[in-house]
Amino acid sequence: MIEEDLKKYDSFDDCPVRNVLDRIGDKWSILIISLLGECGTLRFNEINHKIGNISQKMLTVTLKTLEADGLLSRKIYPVIPPKVEYTLTPLGESLLPAIHTLTLWAVENMPAVLASREEYRLAVAR
Repeated sequence: MIEEDLKKYDSFDDCPVRNVLDRIGDKWSILIISLLGECGTLRFNEINHKIGNISQKMLTVTLKTLEADGLLSRKIYPVIPPKVEYTLTPLGESLLPAIHTLTLWAVENMPAVLASREEYRLAVAR
């Protein structure tokens, strides 16, 4: 039964897990979702400042992708200079528990992952 269920996901477009991980598995998306989950509504420059080492272009691209996926909303105020705020949508907020669980797993297991990488590197080098 499981094998039959998995067959319907042979195509990338049909596989929800691969599709979602492809979209949020980049370097910045989970960090931005977590930041908005923790801080609430933020302006572009606030996000940029809190992350610190992301280019404005990459932040713009990532925010647009997250908005397109319905994970955050963007509100533009008609003032000069332009004021734009970003907030998680309910869909984005629903992702926070999964991100939190993944974060806890990573913190707990990173020493073992790093040790395994080192063992592998040494074994391959022989």
